[in-house]
Amino acid sequence: MTRVTVEGTEIVVRLGPREALAARRRTIRVPVAALRALGVDPSWWRVLRGTAGRGLWLPGRCVGRRHGPAGTDFVAVRAEAPALWMDLAPEAPFARIAVTVPDPEQTERALRVFMPEEPLIPDESGHPGMLPEPGRREGREEPGKPPDPEERRMPGVPGDAGPGHGPGHGPGHREKLWEKPWES
Repeated sequence: MTRVTVEGTEIVVRLGPREALAARRRTIRVPVAALRALGVDPSWWRVLRGTAGRGLWLPGRCVGRRHGPAGTDFVAVRAEAPALWMDLAPEAPFARIAVTVPDPEQTERALRVFMPEEPLIPDESGHPGMLPEPGRREGREEPGKPPDPEERRMPGVPGDAGPGHGPGHGPGHREKLWEKPWES
């Protein structure tokens, strides 16, 4: 089974023999300073993001790389146990590492001392989302204060005043980007 330890200034993930064979590597090393968020998820499949890359993808056992908009993740999870996930800084080799370890809660507590001082705001799923904006309380509007008129709105949302988002530029509108000679 996979083990997570801290050796000096690095977090070291040592894979078990089967996981190492599937992932084609024995260890993963990332700097402790790259740790941005971590947690334990009781549902192993919720830590999987993006599309499957190189590795082993069987029902109940996932080992390898996954590619998504946040970057490349490394996973080594099993269905029968909760998964420990660690979100890392952009300069780290992976955006997230998610593994099944013998005691995920104890491992999380041991790694929590290396977390950055500034707290992260959890998104709707309970996973950390982003750093809070200076001067704002966790990204929510203050009661009794009108919304900021300079705040950009999503296209197609009523009250949108963003540049280039006039009539005909909402969701469902398609603009012809090139001419095809056979359509003239």
